[in-house]
Amino acid sequence: MSLFVRKPIARIVAESEGGEHHLKKTLGPKSLIALGIGAIIGAGLFSLTGIAAAENAGPAVVLSFGVAAVACTFAGMCYSELASMIPVAGSAYTYTYATMGEFIAWIIGWDLVLEYAVASSVVAVSWSRYVVSFFKDWGIQLPVQFTACQFDPTPGVVNVPAMLIIVGISILLMLGIKESANVNAVIVVVKMAVVLTFIFVGAHYINRNNYHPFIPPNTGTFGEYGISGIMRAAGVIFFAYIGFDSVSTAAQESRNPTKDIPIGILGSLFICTILYLAFSFVLTGMVNYKMMRGDAAPVATAINLTPYPWLQMMIKFGIISGFTSVILVMLLGQSRVFYSMSRDGLLPSIFSQIHPVWKTPWKSNLIFMVLVGLGAGFLPISQLGHMTSIGTLMAFIIVCAGVLVLRYVQPHTPRPYRTPFVPLFPILGIVVCFAMMYSLNTQTWLRLILWMMIGMVIYFFYSRRHSRLNR
Repeated sequence: MSLFVRKPIARIVAESEGGEHHLKKTLGPKSLIALGIGAIIGAGLFSLTGIAAAENAGPAVVLSFGVAAVACTFAGMCYSELASMIPVAGSAYTYTYATMGEFIAWIIGWDLVLEYAVASSVVAVSWSRYVVSFFKDWGIQLPVQFTACQFDPTPGVVNVPAMLIIVGISILLMLGIKESANVNAVIVVVKMAVVLTFIFVGAHYINRNNYHPFIPPNTGTFGEYGISGIMRAAGVIFFAYIGFDSVSTAAQESRNPTKDIPIGILGSLFICTILYLAFSFVLTGMVNYKMMRGDAAPVATAINLTPYPWLQMMIKFGIISGFTSVILVMLLGQSRVFYSMSRDGLLPSIFSQIHPVWKTPWKSNLIFMVLVGLGAGFLPISQLGHMTSIGTLMAFIIVCAGVLVLRYVQPHTPRPYRTPFVPLFPILGIVVCFAMMYSLNTQTWLRLILWMMIGMVIYFFYSRRHSRLNR
């Protein structure tokens, strides 16, 4: 059989609707929007805004958030079209199987491990650091040997908090998608309350002089102020938007996926964009962009300008909440992608075995709990942060290309949601995402190539032989 044999959409949908591998449909549009917000809003909002303003765009970082939002919207609309046509678990992997064939589908499925599993470990390590700092503020000093691995700048033995959050969230995901969605919804409310509190309180302490000049003149260094600075800052803060695509991995657990998945993807993007624009506007109004250069915590600097020191603790709690929901949605997405690959025979059947009561791929969750937990506990996983970005951008490019392919080969297939201005918007999505991939360093590209080589070995020695479609 050809490496590029495609799986018919009708067959993909039919296989998802029955049998022992059936997932429980419980999610509505509100839950899906909450999943998207849970994945998108992390500490990136609190850390990247100050960096981008000080080094690239000045107060015009607000415009940079808008540019990044437009770039994400191109990919989000393409995800929405394919999700409405193919409303099953698996996200970009499943869409690629239907549009470009099995081999490319395997590549994107293997690539998504970088976005979901590696990201979960990276975020768990950061979660641990903020929890240690939070306890320290209350006078509780946790021993460094149990809060850092031996490769960290301050070496320890094992990062226990990072492992515990992976274990706790994995157990929650095993117990049920509805329970997981409910917990995520609570966390989302908490971190949105924190962001909104900062916006409304900080708005009373804005110094309008900090907005002049709104677009600082170009200093002669590429990417520092001027229009080029706005664009460079957009590339920096783009990664604060990563995560909306994980909504599509829950399509098979949505009550009305053809309608609700596009609402979940685009709705979460819209809400987060409004919050990001308001947050960056208030921050650069409170603190002059020049003062944020080299400031590791510009939000803390802004809070110190107010008579409300309790806001400092509240922001830190919001960051911890943000990390928690990101880990939850990333682990959810990873298990659903491997669930779909296992159903197709490309991975062992253990990844698609559904618990008879919980109706979740619990063994898949269990395996990733062990692997991701060990990575978070014993490896300097933060060095792999850029791999998350390059894996995500690669997935975005393939999804945008998938819309173009399906419009050509299956123009009459029903599309409950249609990406506007095809082929312009998908092409713009491809161009923008590739430009951001190109800007990443050589080390990141070498790691991606090595990761893909490992995936090729698994595909040709196991997956191709066991593929249900090829058989």
